[in-house]
Amino acid sequence: MEFGLFVQGYVPASRAQADPQAEHHALVEETEYVIQADKSGFKYAWASEHHFLEEYSHLSANDVFLGYLAHATERIHLGSGIFNPLPTVNHPVKVAEKVAMLDHLSGGRFEFGSGRGAGSHEILGFLPGITDMNHTKEIWEETIAEFPRMWLQEEYQGFQGKHWSLPPRKILPKPYGGSHPGMWYAAGSPSSYAMAARKGLGVLGFSVQKVSDMEWVVDSYKGAIKDAEPVGDFVNDNVMVTSTAICAETTEKARQVAVNAGLNYLQSLLFRYHDTFPRPEGIPEWPELIPEYTEEVVELLISEELMICGNPDEVLQQCKRWEQAGADQLSFGLPIGVPYEDTMNTIKLIGEHVIPQIDTDPVHRTTRFRDAARS
Repeated sequence: MEFGLFVQGYVPASRAQADPQAEHHALVEETEYVIQADKSGFKYAWASEHHFLEEYSHLSANDVFLGYLAHATERIHLGSGIFNPLPTVNHPVKVAEKVAMLDHLSGGRFEFGSGRGAGSHEILGFLPGITDMNHTKEIWEETIAEFPRMWLQEEYQGFQGKHWSLPPRKILPKPYGGSHPGMWYAAGSPSSYAMAARKGLGVLGFSVQKVSDMEWVVDSYKGAIKDAEPVGDFVNDNVMVTSTAICAETTEKARQVAVNAGLNYLQSLLFRYHDTFPRPEGIPEWPELIPEYTEEVVELLISEELMICGNPDEVLQQCKRWEQAGADQLSFGLPIGVPYEDTMNTIKLIGEHVIPQIDTDPVHRTTRFRDAARS
């Protein structure tokens, strides 16, 4: 199992009230988290693209963010989590150009994650007059197979679709070194995992909350990937899942960091904006908040495998559970209201004590797939 980091520009109101430059500091700190993750042996860093989601995610121009990190890092693969290819948000040709440019600037370390956006507040902001959230599925389906053609055809044959069109044109630059970056899809439901697998796409499993969720993910994805008809140059047989992670020198310190992190507020914002996610029983409607997490709640979350938290030995065992469940990549959602020093400590401790015990292959999984397509 490989390891990643996920950043999204989280700027809660409490931080903004205490620091007039909170937005700037949060974004800059997140670049430093990725730089440290690169040094600590993490293989992937994913950056969100969200729009209009105050507090929850201020990382909207992730192409710019990732371009900076392409120069500031050496080994880590940098992924769009996601680029939104809906023509009313980002024209598909512009997306193809950005992916290829980032592939060059990173020396072949870019990963192309795509999706349809988060919830009605974001998606419908770009689709005036549309009320059915399923409308975006049709647009994404029409678009996704065109990216490899834009990258690999010397002159793109052009496209005439229902939602966008383009005459034949040369799409430049072409990706770095032949083939193209690994392609991923941000999936939420069992049917979308299977759909991504049939298209040969890796899955960004942001909806997977706990280890027991992996069973249906693996069943729906790994079964379908065997019969994939890839839209791209190769099959990216890859399931990434996310989890909150806090690692400290002692169990007691890790638990205390978790209690003080304001995790309830982040979760409340998640259900505020991701209104397409199933709402578990007991989750209040915004602006009512999920109650603050106590030590007892944190212990329950750990025991239910909804959070990775503890000293390095405990975190190692918790990560092994994800590996045993079939995850190809475990990506940690940071920051989550945890102070800068504690977040950096988590990254360093996991890099020193956890990753070497689980990820013993120096080659990135997607690099192997891409190299095979070139040969």
